[in-house]
Amino acid sequence: MGSVPPPNSEDKNAQRRSQRVIIKVSVMVLAGADRKSVSEETRTVTVNAHGAMILLGLKVSIGQLLTLRNSRTGEEVACLVVYVSLHEAEKRQVGVDFMEPCPRFWRISFPPPDWTTRSPEAKGNTSPPTITRTNSKQKE
Repeated sequence: MGSVPPPNSEDKNAQRRSQRVIIKVSVMVLAGADRKSVSEETRTVTVNAHGAMILLGLKVSIGQLLTLRNSRTGEEVACLVVYVSLHEAEKRQVGVDFMEPCPRFWRISFPPPDWTTRSPEAKGNTSPPTITRTNSKQKE
């Protein structure tokens, strides 16, 4: 089991297939054949329409087929291990790609394609938001 950088990490101009969203989603990871399957309850680090980065204690290798089950909905999706980080702690970061894009698997709304720090709208007002306080006590 080796560590391979995520796809396109060398090409800074490469376009992502779908934008990442940093969110913790509880998932059950199922690995192996039916009679010899192993599973682990874990969570995502980031998600997108094409897969996720998950924390995983199970030993997996690049190219291995897994099934992810959304713990909230029970929905399952087949995926392929495409990245395994170096062992950092009890769990590794594992990148998985869905066999078919499945943006509704996560049950979240994804940001529009132009929602990046390079977007002109993101460069607008840089001052901190103003907080208006009101006195809750009324004068008698």
